[in-house]
Amino acid sequence: MEPCELSANTVIAHPRALTDKMTLIRDAGPSKFQVIADFDATLTRYRVNGLRGRQTSHGLLQQGDAYYDAKRQALYDHYHPLEISPVIPIDEKTKLMEEWWGKTHELLIEGGLTYDAIKKSVANSSIAFREGVSELFEFLEKKEIPVLIFSAGLADVIEEVLRQNLDRTFKNVKIVSNRMVFNDDGQLVSFKGKLIHVLNKNEHALDMAAPLHDRLGVDIGEEDEENVNMKERRNVLLMGDHLGDLRMSDGLDYETRISIGFLNDNIEKSLESYRESFDLVYLNDAPMWGALELVSRLFSTEAS
Repeated sequence: MEPCELSANTVIAHPRALTDKMTLIRDAGPSKFQVIADFDATLTRYRVNGLRGRQTSHGLLQQGDAYYDAKRQALYDHYHPLEISPVIPIDEKTKLMEEWWGKTHELLIEGGLTYDAIKKSVANSSIAFREGVSELFEFLEKKEIPVLIFSAGLADVIEEVLRQNLDRTFKNVKIVSNRMVFNDDGQLVSFKGKLIHVLNKNEHALDMAAPLHDRLGVDIGEEDEENVNMKERRNVLLMGDHLGDLRMSDGLDYETRISIGFLNDNIEKSLESYRESFDLVYLNDAPMWGALELVSRLFSTEAS
């Protein structure tokens, strides 16, 4: 099987190895396959109307209190350059990300974030999915292939973004992220599970995070069975925009993995490390059509 056709924004690191992986995955069939994806700047666009802005599941939140919004902005201004730096060692960067996420969550609680504020924030935001995401989810749903979204963001916000920005919900989509606890008045009081940040997302997070909320229509009683089923699907398409996202499959004893990296910024400095780490690299906020073409070649409409 030949790799997908190249575009100006596509880099195939090892064409022969990619071809071999595609053959192995196709021969095993869709019942042995799953997709693991990051959310912010992977499923969603890095820039909207040419501007980066704060359109992430954390950044779009407006608490309704200018003081706390400003304090979270100050944290972003300090830590985001450290997050995308290509020179900070991974161990040091992990500690910095733990600091950032912990301080941000404390501010959300202290500032009295409400679920109504989440809905309004999403409605007023310019967050947008990459072109082709809805079509990719639809294709995978038809093939009964699960999509596991690992995010260092906020599960409740991601669910609201999915509901407001896609034409429909998808039963094959599962979210593992930081989940909020609200009191009877709809005010945030705590977070469930352990902290998930940009550099500790992996399949072990299934045990760290709270179960998927039923807002997307998923039966929570099926969680344990679904987790077992995920681990039995040992062929993986992994998509992320950080080198650390490659660890999202760490807890899975996978047989064959194809990895797609979305390199959105610092391209000149980071391309070589992405080329060495990912099978496919998409540049300059590329759409999701390449990933859709890939899975379509793996499991054509004629194949089941």
